[in-house]
Amino acid sequence: MIIDGKQIAQHLKEEMREQVAALSAQYGRKPCLDVIIVGENPASMSYVRSKIKATEYCGFDGELIQLPETVSQEELLRIIGERNENDHVDGILVQLPLPKHIDEQAVIEAISPEKDVDGFHPTNVAKLWLDQKTIVPCTPMGVMALLEQSGTPLQGRHAVVVGRSNIVGKPVAKLLLDKNCTVTIAHSRTADLAATCREADILVVAVGRPQMITADMVKPGATVIDVGINRIADGRLVGDVDYESVAPIAGAITPVPGGVGPMTITMLMRNTIECYKQRINK
Repeated sequence: MIIDGKQIAQHLKEEMREQVAALSAQYGRKPCLDVIIVGENPASMSYVRSKIKATEYCGFDGELIQLPETVSQEELLRIIGERNENDHVDGILVQLPLPKHIDEQAVIEAISPEKDVDGFHPTNVAKLWLDQKTIVPCTPMGVMALLEQSGTPLQGRHAVVVGRSNIVGKPVAKLLLDKNCTVTIAHSRTADLAATCREADILVVAVGRPQMITADMVKPGATVIDVGINRIADGRLVGDVDYESVAPIAGAITPVPGGVGPMTITMLMRNTIECYKQRINK
C-alpha cells in the first residue's frame, strides 16, 4: 500500500477551507499567517511558495515578508516583535535555515508561543512533553495524520524512529508514545541499526541520508514513513529509504516526493487555524 500524502493533504485542505469560511463568517475575520524569509535560498523559496499557495487555498489572510540576506538580527527581531503585537496576526513563521550571522534559537524564542505555528518555541516543546495542550511541530503531526489516515494500528505496536532531531525525531517519538506505541529512538550511532529497524512494526526515518534504509533493514509488512528528502547526483529527489527495494517488503510506505512533504504544509495550516481559534476565544 502506497500512502499518498498528496491526496490525503488535499482532502484535509478541502475540509479546512470549509472550516475557515465558517469561522470567518462567525467571527468577522480570517485566520492570518505572516511568513518571513531571509535571503534567496532556492529550497527555502520553494517551500515558502508552497506555504503561501496553501494559505491562499484555505482562505487565510497573511503577508510574505522577504528580507535581504544581509538583514541584521536586531532588525529581524524587531519585525517579529511587530507581528507579536499585531492583533490581526494569528501565526508567525520564520523560514529556516537563516544566514550564519543570525542566531536561529534567538529568533525561535522571539516568536510569541501563542503565534508559533511551527511549534518550535521552548514553551511549546515543554508543553508537548508535559502532556499539555500545545502547538505540535508540523512534520511530526503530518506523520501521525498519515498513520491515522492509512489505518495503521498503533496501540501496543513497536515503533522505531531513526533520527533524533528536535524538529522531527524527538517529537514524533513522543506522539507515538502518546498513542501507546512502544518506541525506540535510533540514530547513526546505534550499535546494530539494521537489527533495531527490523524490529519495527512502524518505521519512521528522518536522518537526511539518501536511501540509507535498505530492504534488509525492514520487517516484512512494516509501515514505513520516510521523512527525508534529498537531491542526489542525477538530479532525482529521493528519501532516506531506498524505496525501490523496500516497497515490495513493506506493508505500507510513503513515497518521496508526495508523502510526508505535502502533509507538513497542511499541518501548518491546521496549526494556524488552532492559533486563530485560541486567540479568538481568549
